[in-house]
Amino acid sequence: HAARIDELVDCIIPLALVGAVRGEKILPTLQSLRHVANKPIHFIGQRDDGEWESIAHGSVYSALRAGVQLANRSGALNELEYSELIMRLRQVADELDAELDVPDMTSVMVTARALQQFVTQYDAQLSVNILSNGAPWAIHGLLAALERQGFDVRPDGRLVMPDGDGGILFMLSTNETLAAETTSRLTLLLDVPCVVPARDGFGAMSACATVLAARLDGVIVDDSNQPLSGHALNEIAGQVASFYADMAAADIPAGSTRAVRLFS
Repeated sequence: HAARIDELVDCIIPLALVGAVRGEKILPTLQSLRHVANKPIHFIGQRDDGEWESIAHGSVYSALRAGVQLANRSGALNELEYSELIMRLRQVADELDAELDVPDMTSVMVTARALQQFVTQYDAQLSVNILSNGAPWAIHGLLAALERQGFDVRPDGRLVMPDGDGGILFMLSTNETLAAETTSRLTLLLDVPCVVPARDGFGAMSACATVLAARLDGVIVDDSNQPLSGHALNEIAGQVASFYADMAAADIPAGSTRAVRLFS
């Protein structure tokens, strides 16, 4: 299924095959080429009915395409990475008796940097905190209360609120190491570009914070410990909505496969 390569997110490099080649002959050659630096690489092949799909055993392909992701949270694809990729793709082409059609490096770099600019601009993580009104909370009792509230405790100690669809709606940190016994501050964190607007991640996070503050005798504060009123939370919700509209206008809607790939 050709959605593994996305012309908005990937630089697409065609490999023309001399004759039809079976998937099982191609796959071992591609095994070693899954990443360049930390940018994922995907391959698709064209079947004899003209459809493109991920390379699979039992299929026969008349043409291939490689796609390397142009940008993610750790930066844009750079000249060095691109050169390394082309060098490794030439080896693949030699092994498969294919002809590589190399896109112009300068224009690839321009596209990569523009995409990186988008990632930087929309890389928003919003947090609200709950501060204890009295004594610090015992973490053991706290975890039980958080699980009742719907949080999952992950093996790495992260606390996540599932979105009901296998994804994460928002996260929670106790701001302490796993060994600590108490904490007096909880932080709820929303990874804005990675959550579908329809799930209203910020609204759900604010509502959760309100319930927790009441249940745990705490107060909702911002990062500099100033109390956050309902009015302030509504204002932020308005900013989130316009942020989502901008992302959608750029054809990279929040929470889409495209956005999740870019903001990884």
